[in-house]
Amino acid sequence: MSATGPNVALFATCLVDLFRPSVGFSAAILLEEAGCRVTVPVAQTCCGQPAYNTGDKTDAADIARQVITKFADYDYVVAPSGSCAGMIKHHYPQLFADDPEMAAKAAALSEKTFELMSFLTDVLNVPAIHGRFKGVAAYHDSCSGLRELGIKRQPRQLLSGIDGLSLEEYDGAETCCGFGGAFCVKYDDVSDKIVSSRLEELARTEATHVLGGDMGCLFNLAGKLKREGSTIQVRHAAEVLAGLTENPAIGETDD
Repeated sequence: MSATGPNVALFATCLVDLFRPSVGFSAAILLEEAGCRVTVPVAQTCCGQPAYNTGDKTDAADIARQVITKFADYDYVVAPSGSCAGMIKHHYPQLFADDPEMAAKAAALSEKTFELMSFLTDVLNVPAIHGRFKGVAAYHDSCSGLRELGIKRQPRQLLSGIDGLSLEEYDGAETCCGFGGAFCVKYDDVSDKIVSSRLEELARTEATHVLGGDMGCLFNLAGKLKREGSTIQVRHAAEVLAGLTENPAIGETDD
């Protein structure tokens, strides 16, 4: 780890922290190997996206103020999630449109906030990452990462150096998985039909794995694959890139 590299705050995200900490460890490893000084601020909280998506702008703004304060002093803020990075980068400034002082602070944080794959490739200029992982993987592009942040090429570039891994595109890669935050709870029948379509498309491939960069999407896909008895395994791309793949895939157990 370089002592002179950028001082990066890792925004771990709620889903990673509570359900898949290996993704957070993987992100830290990748950032450190790229020369960053990595800090995980202890006082970090949710990005406020659940409140924002359900129309509770007041609570979302209160949460955003905490995040803006806690992450203000770092060179960069990096999240292993397109949706959380998109919330900070695009929606924080909107929350404070009527508060010039906070809007300026939100804009400053926005400028230095990035999703992990994008940060590694677009900011640090990391080429393909070398490692080993055996399997055929379909990559699912999350809606927030793809449409809000323009993340498409970056994870594929990084994964292209992994020996034993073959990337196979599938028809549903750019289509919603059906999670959509609160959408899957409010409209569970529609959500189930959407994710069922993704499974039908995956079944037409030779994929043994689904990789992605957003835990919400990966949890949704893994849950449906498990319920349908599929053998396709689901992992966050950071785990494969960092070589932390000894733990069970998402939705699997040690048994």
